[in-house]
Amino acid sequence: MKFKGGYNILLEGRPAAEVKRLIEPKELYIPLSSRRFSFSEVLVEQGQHVEDGDVLAKDPDNYGVPLLAARGGIVNVDKADGHIVLTDIFPPKGKTYVPEKDLPHIVKEMGTAGMKRHKLLSLGAWQFFSDAYTGRLPDPLGKPQAIIASTVSLEPFVARGDAQLKNRLLQFTRGLEHLQSFLEYQPIYLVMPDISSSFASNVRKHIRGYAWAKLIEIPLKYPYDNFNLLARRLGLKKDAGPIWCIRTEGLLAIDRVLTVSKPCLVRIISIGGPGVVSPVHLKAMTGYPVQSIIDKYASSPGVRIINGGILDGQAVSPDVLGVCTECRGLTVLPEHHEREFLGFVRPGWDRHSYSECFLSSLRKSFRERLDTAVRGELRPCISCNFCEEVCPAGIMPHLIHKYLYRDLIEEVDHARVDLCVECGLCSYVCPSKIELRSQFIKAKQLIEEEKEEIRLEKMREEEMREQAHSKQESPK
Repeated sequence: MKFKGGYNILLEGRPAAEVKRLIEPKELYIPLSSRRFSFSEVLVEQGQHVEDGDVLAKDPDNYGVPLLAARGGIVNVDKADGHIVLTDIFPPKGKTYVPEKDLPHIVKEMGTAGMKRHKLLSLGAWQFFSDAYTGRLPDPLGKPQAIIASTVSLEPFVARGDAQLKNRLLQFTRGLEHLQSFLEYQPIYLVMPDISSSFASNVRKHIRGYAWAKLIEIPLKYPYDNFNLLARRLGLKKDAGPIWCIRTEGLLAIDRVLTVSKPCLVRIISIGGPGVVSPVHLKAMTGYPVQSIIDKYASSPGVRIINGGILDGQAVSPDVLGVCTECRGLTVLPEHHEREFLGFVRPGWDRHSYSECFLSSLRKSFRERLDTAVRGELRPCISCNFCEEVCPAGIMPHLIHKYLYRDLIEEVDHARVDLCVECGLCSYVCPSKIELRSQFIKAKQLIEEEKEEIRLEKMREEEMREQAHSKQESPK
């Protein structure tokens, strides 16, 4: 597979493969929303007693994907806005969950494959799926054209595949088998890093007998693990049907649901970044208090918390009190409170620059300590073309930015802003510090809205023509 652009970012604060377990919390603050989901259909009441695995709420706009209680306790829906708080927490009972009242109907109407998909949805494993081109949750009863399963996570500061797979290789391969069991003829592409190591060789050895799994090896260069890019390089067309995508943690969740019929209540997240004393991977549950994690691992109280990686993550609002259901990692950055005097002329011995304009270009590779400082003023585009060099989608970000500055939306569409995979590299290497990524996300949304308006207007015009035609025909 051939890729364009890409850039490896060396940053301080990456966690190792070791995984630690957090202490049991006294309370859980479970957010009712995440990046993709909005659990607006709350199914519990104030003071209700729930057990681990019980459904607290559902997202009616995403096939009823459930929000599960990670621990048993007493429900408090009034304590924090936008959260379901569980108090009087007690350890999980480890019960096996079998929805017996649903099984006869499912077996009759959907068959064995339908029953497996229903269990994945109801026990919290389906939320690990996404569509390659849209990023949305795919229809659990739909038919994909292909499945891409990836063991690679190249975004800085999110949980890595090797940490997820440590001591769980059997569960991973068993999850692959389960995934193939409820499909028909669709191919499964298994993405692995193109490296030589004992661990990678062990994985290859385990899947060697899976003729239905097509092994795809990619270089460890960001963002070559992006599902949108992978689908394009594999020749999978957007209009040929959905492309299901899933990462290592999703395959492990599939195995847990379909092997032992237990819900997915705990996942591995990373806590990393230069604002962390000891970067590490953690076993955490949905709703675990964010402040408790920060108090234990942050180097100072004045930090900014990012949900996800440094390039495509989102800043955690102070209103969010617990780990959300889609969290893959928390990135912690020191807040920069003082303005640097003439920061743009400093030699920059400790700074990376794609343009090699700092003295650091004379050093060997080193990990930069990133913080929230802008390090200079925002400036107009200087047409350096650095964004075009690193863009893995093959578009010209600087040109699209200039079109957006002049409100030339049609030209932006023709320049194929829709191909942007939102990796954030263009913003990272930009010497003028232009927020290109956020501009392109907004531009894609605007173009989609305008196209939808045009489509609806054409439908209205067609209906009016049909009504006029029917009125002319009625006297006859």
